[in-house]
Amino acid sequence: MADGNVITAPGVPAAVAPPRKASTLQRVARRRSTLAFLMALPLLAVIGGLVAYPFFYAIYLSMLNKRMTSFVGIDNFSFLLTRETFQEVIWQSVLFAVGAVVAKALIGFILAHVLHALPAKGQRKWRGMLLVPWVIPPAISTLAWWWLFDPSYSAVNWLVSAVGVPPVAWLGEPSWARFSVILVNVWYGAPFFMIMYLAALKSVPDQLYEAAAIDGATGWQKLRHVTVPMMANIIAITVLFSLIVTFANFDIVRILTNGGPQDKTHIFGTYAFQVGIQSGDIPLGSAVSLFMFPILAVFAVFVLRGVTRRSKEMAG
Repeated sequence: MADGNVITAPGVPAAVAPPRKASTLQRVARRRSTLAFLMALPLLAVIGGLVAYPFFYAIYLSMLNKRMTSFVGIDNFSFLLTRETFQEVIWQSVLFAVGAVVAKALIGFILAHVLHALPAKGQRKWRGMLLVPWVIPPAISTLAWWWLFDPSYSAVNWLVSAVGVPPVAWLGEPSWARFSVILVNVWYGAPFFMIMYLAALKSVPDQLYEAAAIDGATGWQKLRHVTVPMMANIIAITVLFSLIVTFANFDIVRILTNGGPQDKTHIFGTYAFQVGIQSGDIPLGSAVSLFMFPILAVFAVFVLRGVTRRSKEMAG
């Protein structure tokens, strides 16, 4: 009997043709990694268009002269480092970012533990209320704080004067202005730390606490030897992410002080805007904005190296 190209005799099983080998293209298309890459391709395109391209274009602009007609290399960076105002901007940016991130980390850690100790039903209500500062757009909440710090109608000064304390020039005196912008940033960003740390706390196995209690560990010892080591990676990644966002902050300082008084609250973002947009020197403004990159890159390398080491230790 003939069946296509296969000829069989009565009582003899038909010969089965060997399956054809899949082509290289078919094997690649069947891989999960290929499917994942294709699904992530639109996001990669967005990141390339909104992050990678502007970054490399900013590097190109920073190496041009003010008229953007000739290449000057690193002259813009050298010129900035000789300016006393920019030296203060570097110090103020580090003070603003580090001070705000440390305060947010501590407050978020405390709030996370307080919420974690509450019953599950009460947690939902308090989580919602404490997340309000983070949900409100920062420009709107900063305007509310600007009214609270107003020299003539300050609600904060009204409260402190009620107890006999003289009014404070919150945004008119350099040290108080620095404190004010850090305070607003902490108020806005602390809920993010809280929710990240709360999620990390819920992932710590209860058996570890039970074993520590059997060994006679105190509450402080449990925190030091159980909670913090188990949360170390989340703490490090959250601090790194917040440090990057805080260094690049613009709206809080721009709305509250606009870099004043006497340029004492300028950070990289606001000073780059003043030099590049308001003064019309786009290459110099690009150079200002790029100064934060090496600072954050060095910090990111150390943080991610520590995260990788701890992950290997836990896996091993």
